[in-house]
Amino acid sequence: MNPISPRVLLVRGMLAGLLAGVAAFLVAYLLGESKVDAAIAIEEAGSALHDHAEEAPVSRALQATAGLGTGTLLYGVAFGGIAALVFCYALGRLGRFGPRATAVLVSGGLFLTLNVVPFLKYPANPPAVGDPDTVVRRTTLFVLMIALSLLLGAGALILGRRLAPALGNWNASVVASLAFVAAVGLAYALLPGINEVPADFPAALIWQFRLTSLAIQAALWTTFGLVFGFLAERAIAPAVAPKEAVQPMS
Repeated sequence: MNPISPRVLLVRGMLAGLLAGVAAFLVAYLLGESKVDAAIAIEEAGSALHDHAEEAPVSRALQATAGLGTGTLLYGVAFGGIAALVFCYALGRLGRFGPRATAVLVSGGLFLTLNVVPFLKYPANPPAVGDPDTVVRRTTLFVLMIALSLLLGAGALILGRRLAPALGNWNASVVASLAFVAAVGLAYALLPGINEVPADFPAALIWQFRLTSLAIQAALWTTFGLVFGFLAERAIAPAVAPKEAVQPMS
């Protein structure tokens, strides 16, 4: 493989992140906005019983289109750049994997640690769910869970590499995975839970909203892994020139 500057991969990672943000926007718009509208309707109905709801400074139509699109695209570009830097470190250190396989592994690992593990402890909630007075506490716990997940994931990788010479790659990977699951379970048990869902809020709507939020992240990281793997391989793998027929010398 050709030696290549991390800057080249960073640019390709941001480009792949942009396309991944487009995929995330489409999933969010097609699947998620109807759930958000339903939750807002429940919130406004509850507010009307007590006080008049304040008019939002930004219209709902703008939030669901330009606002959502801008947010997902920026999110994709930012995390695409971060994932590209992780890829630069991981390439050649995860085993005999090529650029495409490494990109998929990095994307899957980031999806697991950034999204799945925190989601299982602190799942996303639609509007009208959650006490406004606890938003700082809830945000802090969620960020802490993300940080712990990333640290535990990195620790599992280091453990697997240390054990590989003695146990072999497969056994070392199994032991490292079990250690990661055990450590995450311990973190789940120690961190406080949050249950602020109103008793009369439709359970089906919460479930659909949470599944959609996870699907958005899955679409983003799947698209990124496939697109960046393609771009990284084209940048790293040497181009094979067609062999020219050698004419015998007369």
